[in-house]
Amino acid sequence: MPDKQPFVPKTFAVIGAGPVGCIVSAFLAKGGHRVILCDVIPDLLEPTLKRGIIIEGAENVTQTVSHTCTSIDALPDYKPDVIFVTVKANVLPLIASAIEGFHHKGIYVVSWQNGIDTELVLASSLGREPVMRAVVNYGCGLLGPAHVTIPFHHPPHFIQELDPEAKFAAVAIADALTTCGLPTRHTDDIVAMVWRKGVLNACMNPVCAVTGLTMSQAMNDPIIFNLVDALVKECVKVARANEIMIGWDYYPKAIEYMRNAGNHKPSMLMDIENGRRTEIDYINGKFVEYGRQAGIETPYNISLQSLVKGLESRL
Repeated sequence: MPDKQPFVPKTFAVIGAGPVGCIVSAFLAKGGHRVILCDVIPDLLEPTLKRGIIIEGAENVTQTVSHTCTSIDALPDYKPDVIFVTVKANVLPLIASAIEGFHHKGIYVVSWQNGIDTELVLASSLGREPVMRAVVNYGCGLLGPAHVTIPFHHPPHFIQELDPEAKFAAVAIADALTTCGLPTRHTDDIVAMVWRKGVLNACMNPVCAVTGLTMSQAMNDPIIFNLVDALVKECVKVARANEIMIGWDYYPKAIEYMRNAGNHKPSMLMDIENGRRTEIDYINGKFVEYGRQAGIETPYNISLQSLVKGLESRL
């Protein structure tokens, strides 16, 4: 059987001009790649071609991108090698359906997002062969269109293919990101990594969204900390009941990580403050779903999911 041709991605499409998408777009463009940034809101895209994307904080970058568009249907004109999906998980079914309309073999699609099972939503439309999942280790917020704050950056990031036959492409994408300044490693343990991060998100995001506190404020309030602590233990119980190998010493490491999170507003709080729907169904909602599947009660996750849904109902 002949060897696969080397995969050298040169053209990247990024769907979503929020802070996560702006960061990966800026670094890829800075590394010399052709980048097409796509978002349905023209105002978010307008500064990216002339002024450039501004990143401040743990990283400081100002970088223009090659092209922008306001419809996923326009992406095939640019012939992307790789598509990064950086939108909120709650719009994934629509995004997956739109990509399916033009997708063909040889285009790889990366879920560069928070949430559990986001890659499976993409795979339900595109199949497993082109889909990859990443775990992203930076915190970020949008100060304005194409103006991003990045309070912390803890590389490396991680990526893994759903189909083992696509490992060569995942390695190539990791290499491209690393060369551009976003150190990324290929892994064979992405599910456990997603869940480890998922527990942190399930504890910090909804608690801060409901209380209006930053991460450090929540962790330093003794009453609120008791709620965070109970959430961690409940999420760990669900993970282990579903045989997700998050590690025997995960609990103390999670508490330590959150205590060092800093005076940072997590994305769910910023969504509520800005009148946007949240990713609660792909974070706490997944712990409820997997808890039910394993016969585990999840009262804390159910409560936080319900409270955030209540806040969303006022939007």
